Amino acid sequence: MDCFNQFPKLFGRKKFWIACFYLLGYQQVRAQNAVSLNDLSFFDNPSSNWKIAAGAQADIAQDEFLTVKDGTGVLVNLPGKKGAKDLFTKTVYGDADLELDYMMAKGSNSGIYLQGRYEIQLLDSWGTVNPKSGDNGGIYERWDDSKPDGQQGYDGHAPRQNASRAPGLWQHMKISFQAPRFDGKGQKISNAKVLYVWLNGVLIQDNVELSGPTRGAFDKGETATGPLRLQGDHGAVAFRNIRIINYDKPQPMLSNLKYWVYKGGDISMDEYKKLKPESEGTSRVLSSNQSKLNNDFLLRYTGNIQVKEAGEYAFKLSVPGGKGIFRINGTDVVALSENAGQGKVQLQAGDHPFELFYSKTVDWAKPALGLTVAGPGVREYLLSDANVSNNDPVDPIIISAASNTIVRSFSDLPGGIRVTHGVNVGSPGLLHYTYDLDKGMIVAIWRGGFLDATPMWHDRGDGSSRPAGSVQYLGKPVPAIEKLHDANAAWGLDTAGTGYKPKGYVLNADDVPAFKYLIYGIPVNDASTLMDKGQGIHREITLANGVDGLFYHLASGNIETLGNGLYAIDDKSYYIRIDDAGGAKPLVRDANGKQELIIPIQKKLTYSIIL
Repeated sequence: MDCFNQFPKLFGRKKFWIACFYLLGYQQVRAQNAVSLNDLSFFDNPSSNWKIAAGAQADIAQDEFLTVKDGTGVLVNLPGKKGAKDLFTKTVYGDADLELDYMMAKGSNSGIYLQGRYEIQLLDSWGTVNPKSGDNGGIYERWDDSKPDGQQGYDGHAPRQNASRAPGLWQHMKISFQAPRFDGKGQKISNAKVLYVWLNGVLIQDNVELSGPTRGAFDKGETATGPLRLQGDHGAVAFRNIRIINYDKPQPMLSNLKYWVYKGGDISMDEYKKLKPESEGTSRVLSSNQSKLNNDFLLRYTGNIQVKEAGEYAFKLSVPGGKGIFRINGTDVVALSENAGQGKVQLQAGDHPFELFYSKTVDWAKPALGLTVAGPGVREYLLSDANVSNNDPVDPIIISAASNTIVRSFSDLPGGIRVTHGVNVGSPGLLHYTYDLDKGMIVAIWRGGFLDATPMWHDRGDGSSRPAGSVQYLGKPVPAIEKLHDANAAWGLDTAGTGYKPKGYVLNADDVPAFKYLIYGIPVNDASTLMDKGQGIHREITLANGVDGLFYHLASGNIETLGNGLYAIDDKSYYIRIDDAGGAKPLVRDANGKQELIIPIQKKLTYSIIL
């Protein structure tokens, strides 16, 4: 992710830097902080309800049902009826980032307590339309028994939208937490904060201040550190891929700052030595404000950076409207870069001399200078002032779907694939999809907001839109129907030789489209309807007449057969359920290093995509 080039254009200065600090900084060290789940040794005195397993599986229709597979790599809570207890880490944390996958059993309830005190709720909230603080991803409310009935709960924070998946599917959560601050006498001087919570790719909590511990905290006090706690006495839940970054080291600091401003932004980084500066002096902060010129200047800084902990440090330099260099100990850490650059360097503990250049030459860009650092035990933060570039941000152009809504656009898929004839179908049930008219298939389905049309409609635009909710992509687009001489023949990558002709779509009385196309000379009607509570999409494919040898492509990727026509796709990312295939039997087969789920089709096939 290139924060410097992408975020400012869309979200402005504040969200630009939040995204850069917490997302990019997280990616740099995530692999170093994985929790081993070969056994329970990471945790303090685990009770018998906690197990290590190789996998877990829930029943989409049975409450509190979770089965496990012997092995390692997955942490499972099976609370049973008596004696179930919460699970605490041996390590205590202050400022920290947490990332994990989790799976809820149907009807299950659990939670993640930051420092053992502040709960991020985990709940089977599948299909909930208006989530509350007690729903999945909510920050649970505080509690005061002295208040009147109905008023005891307060300061809860509902997720911005319900991005939850179905029971038995893996969900992905990222949490960034800032611990409360205390003075030298132990008095709290600032509250704890949840800087963000991302659930299944959607930001659901943003910079939430916590006035105190939530209900169920293991004590009523607050401290600078505390253990991570997983709730174990409520419901069945599984965890995997747990990563924790503990930001417990002192931040690097700048000192002895001196600056020089030269007229002429196009001069080389060495020619300044021959020129007399327009101004010079000392400064307490790294800032572009030292220059009284708006353009055509060279700003040079020198000083020291003090590092308390030896290790690898990552720097990012933002120099909008020009070029820049950042050097430590005479060596380029961020080499000559236009607008923005980044680099890493190994530093020993102690003071290190640095030199920074900002050459400003583009007159329409506002002068701004940004420098960030991240390192071992140090969350990425600004070394410069807050006068960073906003690059003329625009408000996102969001299309809602208060009624059934259709928007044509380009749609970009993983792997650099662009769908050029996409139809985005939005629903007030908050489940939406993109249909590829060139292949006759759904390529993406998502829950939450409908469309972000900013890249399509802002300025000249590029014709594309993107999902505004938690999206599940359904693999590389291929023709939905193929004629195979046998069940093991290769599936075509395009519609060449099939006589495929899209015929558009027809709206019913509720403005729900049914797509129509010809393939092998056969008229096909492709209709989708929303399942109850937006829990998935029910698909009905109807052929005007049957032809031997036709197969329908249901899914590709990693495929698990769960029984009763239900299949888990792509490591339990979503389900395919075959509802009525006219007696035809589906086939899971190997193809190009992946698996494919296909089924013979005569005149009609109904199935559901569930997530």
